[in-house]
Amino acid sequence: MSVPHTGPAPAGPARFTSRNPVTAEPVATFPTDDEAAVRRKVARAREAARWWDALGHDGRRARLLTWKRVMTRRRGEIIALLRRENGKVRADAVIELSATLAHVDWAARNAHRVLRRRSVPSGPLMFNQASTLEYKPYGVIGVIGPWNYPVFTPVGSLAYALAAGNAVVFKPSEFTPACGKWLTDTFTEAVPEHPVLQLTTGAGPTGAALCASGVDKIAFTGSRATGTRVLQACAPSVTPVLLELGGKDALVVAEDADVEAAVEAALWGGCSNAGQSCTGIERVYVADAVYERFEARLTERAARIRAREDFGPITMPGQLDIIRRHVEDALAHGGRALVGGPESIEPPYVLGPVVLADVPEDSAALREETFGPVLIVNRVRDAHEGVRRANDSPYGLGASVFARRGATALARAVRSGMVSVNDVMAFPGVPSLPFGGVGASGFGRIHGADGLREFTVPHAVTRRRFKAPLAVSTYARGPRDIPRLERVTRFLGSR
Repeated sequence: MSVPHTGPAPAGPARFTSRNPVTAEPVATFPTDDEAAVRRKVARAREAARWWDALGHDGRRARLLTWKRVMTRRRGEIIALLRRENGKVRADAVIELSATLAHVDWAARNAHRVLRRRSVPSGPLMFNQASTLEYKPYGVIGVIGPWNYPVFTPVGSLAYALAAGNAVVFKPSEFTPACGKWLTDTFTEAVPEHPVLQLTTGAGPTGAALCASGVDKIAFTGSRATGTRVLQACAPSVTPVLLELGGKDALVVAEDADVEAAVEAALWGGCSNAGQSCTGIERVYVADAVYERFEARLTERAARIRAREDFGPITMPGQLDIIRRHVEDALAHGGRALVGGPESIEPPYVLGPVVLADVPEDSAALREETFGPVLIVNRVRDAHEGVRRANDSPYGLGASVFARRGATALARAVRSGMVSVNDVMAFPGVPSLPFGGVGASGFGRIHGADGLREFTVPHAVTRRRFKAPLAVSTYARGPRDIPRLERVTRFLGSR
């Protein structure tokens, strides 16, 4: 006779809820995937990867372009979701989606050209060999996405990894999982046959489980501190990692710059998406000859920019504390508030741009990533000093230079992965250009041909076409072969 179970029901999997950053209203609830759940998804991805790779470049191109069309048709959903879950104003949401679609299109159409098998020269010593090179997919890629651009930024890894022939397990930020689910749902609609792109949800422990799950590579976008933990989690299995860890991007205004254009660029670069852009402008160095004009015009224009209308809230509540600390520290050390100040910070918003001047270079506001609509404007002797100060940072993601003469030389002197000349943040929107940084901004590249190759393993093959006249790579060689090789080496080396 069985005895009925009278104890508590077994606990189900833990769950969490994403919320509107303005109203705190719930958006959607998701499971917190544990290590076993993540490993199951990676195992399914391993099977799907074989099918996806076997489709070849043409098959994947067709399906990725279908994904682009599905996203375009369902664009109203994601624009609304970006506003609800991420807090974006409509303009920022539309811009994010537009750039997303451009990158999916480029990756789909260019993967074959970049990664296909091709012949390469064998060189004079190995002229009897036919040499070929191709780029083969890793297999399964783990992508850990951020909350600030929850559609565009992960697609920089997703689309390029998929176009290269990999399956992907994607963990979006716990602040924007519904946006991540929209990406995987639309892909599944376009590619229903196998789970080539899967969603896994949760916070830090789920990301750590993905790092340890047996994926062949991890692509991470986020903070420097979290990136360090990702590296540590991947080290025991020697899993390769791509890291994009943010920046402290500078805008340099030369003596002959178009001041009006530079002011507008600084405002957009510093305030779009509420300043929550890894390539957002946080430091502005203005040549003495045009400083007064620049400061006056920036002060006038910044006073007319408003939160709720021109940009949205601060998505992650804890970021407001960092923004307030940076502003207060800058003012305490002699900085001047041109527009706004600590009083501008009213959770969940920074009510308008905070523009500070004369801030010491060793202050937290100039050394650490602020990630809010805060611009620091400092006077420099000339553009060359501006570049020198821009380079005096542990970060090196992007930058901008405004100049009429010598702009290219100034741009080349900037220590960063990317530079816009007479514009700001133009490079993320160019699909053929690689995106990534140096120093504390991480390593590896997404976007462009480099982004496609980032998710592949170079595969080199040599094939002997005929017997070499100098039989040196065999113990059956004759007594004269090595002396002949020495003469050939001397001749080739002296040319």
